[in-house]
Amino acid sequence: MVYLIKHAKIVNEGKITEGDVLIENQIIKEIDTSISVKSSDTKIIDAEGNYLIPGMIDDQVHFREPGLTEKETILTGSKAAVSGGITSFFEMPNTIPQTTTQERLQEKIEIAKRGSFANFAFMFGGTNDNLEEIKKIDTRITPALKLFLGSSTGNMLVDDATVLEEIFKNAPLIISAHCEDESTIKANMEKAVAEYGDDIPMEKHPEIRSAEACYISSSRAIELAKKTGARLHVFHLSTAKEMALFNGKKKLKDKKITSEVCIHHLWFSDEDYEEKGSLIKWNPAVKTPADRQALLEALVSDKIDVIATDHAPHTLEEKQNVYTKAPSGGPLVQHALPALFEYLHEGVLTIEQIVQKTSHNPALLFDVEKRGFIKEGYFADLVLVNPNSPWTVNNSNIFYKCGWSPFFGNTFKSRITHTFVNGHLVYNNFKFSEDMPGQQLKFER
Repeated sequence: MVYLIKHAKIVNEGKITEGDVLIENQIIKEIDTSISVKSSDTKIIDAEGNYLIPGMIDDQVHFREPGLTEKETILTGSKAAVSGGITSFFEMPNTIPQTTTQERLQEKIEIAKRGSFANFAFMFGGTNDNLEEIKKIDTRITPALKLFLGSSTGNMLVDDATVLEEIFKNAPLIISAHCEDESTIKANMEKAVAEYGDDIPMEKHPEIRSAEACYISSSRAIELAKKTGARLHVFHLSTAKEMALFNGKKKLKDKKITSEVCIHHLWFSDEDYEEKGSLIKWNPAVKTPADRQALLEALVSDKIDVIATDHAPHTLEEKQNVYTKAPSGGPLVQHALPALFEYLHEGVLTIEQIVQKTSHNPALLFDVEKRGFIKEGYFADLVLVNPNSPWTVNNSNIFYKCGWSPFFGNTFKSRITHTFVNGHLVYNNFKFSEDMPGQQLKFER
C-alpha cells in the first residue's frame, strides 16, 4: 500500500514544518510542502493540521513471554503499544526462562517474528555466572545488556562485586542498569515487617525502596563505569538526589553515561498511594512531588536523555494482595504518549522535546538502524496525534491483556489517531489492522 499523509505538522529534529509525507514499500519516500498523487492505488490520509511524529522507541518493556503469559504476551503488548504510538520496543530478560543465554534470546526472537504489531529487540540479561555468554552477544541484533543491581520480578540480582566489575570491563555494548541498593532495601523492609507484618501500608513503599537506596546504587554503577570505561545507561530514575550524577551540558553523542525516566515517575507521586494503592507500586518506587518536579526539570535541562515506560503488567488479582505479596509494576505502553502530551498542554514540555526524548534519543543512543526520525529513506514508523481530541480511559478502550490501567478514569486531551509500522497502517482510532508488520530491529554497530 502507498500512503500519502497530507497537511501534517511534521515534528522532526527540533523543528515543526507543515507538509506532506509519501510512504511506499515500508519507507518514507518523499517529504515536501505539497506532494501530488502519483498513482491510483495511493491512499490519502488528511492529517488536518495534526502532529505527525516519529513512532516512540520504548527502550524498556516487560511483555512477559515466555513463562508469564497470563500477564501479557508479545502480541498483546505490542498491540497496546501501537495504540499508544510506540512503534518499536526493547523487551527485558526477566521472563521464564530468563534471557541469559544465546539460545534463550533466539527463542524470544522467533516468538516475536510469529506475531508483533511493533518492531522488536530483546535485551540480554546479566547474572552472577554468565560472563562467557555475555561475551558472545551479537551487537547487531541486541540493544543492550540488562543488569538488575536491585532485585525485582524474576530474581536476576547481580550482587557479586567481583563479577560485576568483570561484566563492566567485558560487556561488548551498552549496559542498561536497574539501580537500587539491595542491603538498604532489605534493612528498611525488615523494619517495616517488624512494625506492620505483611500488611504494610502501600505509602511506605518509597520509604522501603528509598531515595537513598537509589542514589547509593546509581552512584556506585556510575563510579564503576568511569573506572572501567563501560558505556552505561541508567534506567528509570526516580529521585531528585540522583540528578546530581548526570551531565546536561554534554551532547548525547559525547556522553558515556546516559539516563532514562519513566512516565509513572513523571506523573504520579506518593500523594497518590492513598487512592491508587498497589496499582502504582513500582520498583523503583514513585516518590515525592519534589522528586517528580526535579525529574521534569532534568528532562528539560538534558540531564535525562530518554523517556520510556517500563511497562510491566501483573494481573489485577495479584495486585490486590497485601504489600509483601503484591508484585511491583504496571501496564503503561498505551497511555505514555497521551500523558506526555498533557505536559505539552501545560507548557512543561514542548512537542520537540517529547519527540527528542521518546524517538530521536533512543535511536541515537542505541544506534537503531533507520528509525526514530522522519527522514526520506527511513522506515515509515509514524504516528498522527490530535492534540485536541479528549478521551477517557475506561474498560472499553484498555488493550492490555491484564485489563486494567493506573490511568483508569483519566481524561487525556490528546489522542493517538493513526500509527504506521514499516509503512503499514496498524492502528486507526481504536481499530487495528489484521497485519502484524513488526520487524526485528537492527543496530548500526
